[in-house]
Amino acid sequence: MSLFIELEVKENILCVRLAGELDHHTAEDLRLQVNEVLEKESIQHILLNLEQLTFMDSSGLGVILGRYKVIRNKGGEMVVCSISPSIKRLLDMSGLFKIVHLAEDEMNGLSVLGVA
Repeated sequence: MSLFIELEVKENILCVRLAGELDHHTAEDLRLQVNEVLEKESIQHILLNLEQLTFMDSSGLGVILGRYKVIRNKGGEMVVCSISPSIKRLLDMSGLFKIVHLAEDEMNGLSVLGVA
């Protein structure tokens, strides 16, 4: 299976919606697409909606951490929302939630970032 990537800018937030598998085959495409938007738009925060993500490996985790560092250097934050139990377990084990907010859904995530 492949990865479907939907990117939407809401004010200064890049909403990234992923469906499918985020692994070593698809991680580079995600990195390139997100970086392109970050370079062109005035983005301060990232909202990562993983509701339709079925699988993620360490390559996907690396892409997420890399984009977190870019946003953090801009003084922004990252919020992850709508994740399945298996993806949540992976992110928990990685320690990601020590630095990234977890929201129940996209509306709550936008609210955390100051947009409702």
